[in-house]
Amino acid sequence: MGEFIGSIWWLIVSLGVLVTIHEYGHFWVARRCGVKVLRFSIGFGRPLWMKRGRDGTEYAIAALPLGGYVKMLDEREGDVAAEQVGQAFNRKSVWKRIAIVAAGPVANLLLCVALFWGMFVIGRPDFAPVVGQVGRIAQQAGLREGDTVRAVGDRATPTWSEVQMALLPAALDRADIDLQVAGTDGADRTVRLPLSRLPEHFDERNAIGVIGLMPRHARVPAIVGRVAPDTAAWGVLAEGDRITAIDGEPVRDWRDIGPLVQALGEHGGPAMIEVERDGERLALEIEPRRAEMETGEAYWALGVQSTGRSDPQHDALLRYGPVQAVPAAFTEATHQARELFAMIGRAFTGRVSVENTVAGPITIARATNAFAGQGAAWYLSILALLSLSLGILNLLPIPILDGGHLLYYLIELVKGSPVSERVMAAGQYVGLALIAGLMGLAFYNDIVNNLVR
Repeated sequence: MGEFIGSIWWLIVSLGVLVTIHEYGHFWVARRCGVKVLRFSIGFGRPLWMKRGRDGTEYAIAALPLGGYVKMLDEREGDVAAEQVGQAFNRKSVWKRIAIVAAGPVANLLLCVALFWGMFVIGRPDFAPVVGQVGRIAQQAGLREGDTVRAVGDRATPTWSEVQMALLPAALDRADIDLQVAGTDGADRTVRLPLSRLPEHFDERNAIGVIGLMPRHARVPAIVGRVAPDTAAWGVLAEGDRITAIDGEPVRDWRDIGPLVQALGEHGGPAMIEVERDGERLALEIEPRRAEMETGEAYWALGVQSTGRSDPQHDALLRYGPVQAVPAAFTEATHQARELFAMIGRAFTGRVSVENTVAGPITIARATNAFAGQGAAWYLSILALLSLSLGILNLLPIPILDGGHLLYYLIELVKGSPVSERVMAAGQYVGLALIAGLMGLAFYNDIVNNLVR
């Protein structure tokens, strides 16, 4: 399916799963606390499907699939028959009300652990944590091509994705961090990565590139895609040639060609360029020519362009057995929760742009579609992160969210009586304003990041 349709589909599926589990948490605990549930709805607005259960609860799927709700019997929302007063939510003890409200976020947190467990058991295909080209800070720190990153700080990095996720928080905090590295000779060493040298403002979405780390799997093959007419390579090289050496220097990646050509041009005169063509190895004479960039800056050029294709195959697998995956899932969920709280803190203190912190439905849709396209394990991983985010977001002490209600009940425990209706009404308006602002920011970020750029 196309990206647009696929994104919509996976967004609906993902939200459906997360909302259903969240609301079921409320529903399950409410029933066990003796509260009568009037309606269990996935989505808002006009019901597209509805069925009344034997217990009298209406089960519905509504037209707007961006949430859901569990409507309980409550004297504050309508008349309650005398024989049903004992089943009203507002008549339950404060501890039972706390349990019912907290059950939704807790269900999402448990789902997060279950999804990570499934991801580990299935096995997430990935790339080995092997360094390709290095530059900038990474090169200054002593990292070399071919190094395998075993750990970043105290976090093991069995795959390149783990390297990226471990380095990003340190980069955002500009905190120097130790890397446990195994060289190509098999010797282990510790490399201190001085991330405090990062510029004050940098592209947070390309932190690894700013550090100067290029993974091995990101190599672009040195295959000629096009030869420009009337250039040094015209009549010498052909489309499909794989360049293997220039003037005796090996070429392993397209990015190796530029510096070698500049050195060859400065040296002057022709030199041999070695290529593979139709299974044969050829040595061809070539001499770079001067060319100019749009800025007017001169450089030496052959006149060839890359195919631009890089289709690396996964060479690592993050997998555990069913038993070992249990503690691994709890550890991963705990780690990601800490990182999420840390990211919220960075956003509030201005250390990270909210533009890259608050994601809207377009960003989430595209991400879920991209992850789903990489296989079940990858999709489970992003679904776990979304479930974790939903659970923690709902625990924030903002009125209208579950965390806001929990705040009211904690105040009730302290003062010995419920919060007044006036205070709760004022809190609802404040909560609506905050949520509206958050949604507005999310949609703005979506427009800027996905439609404008």
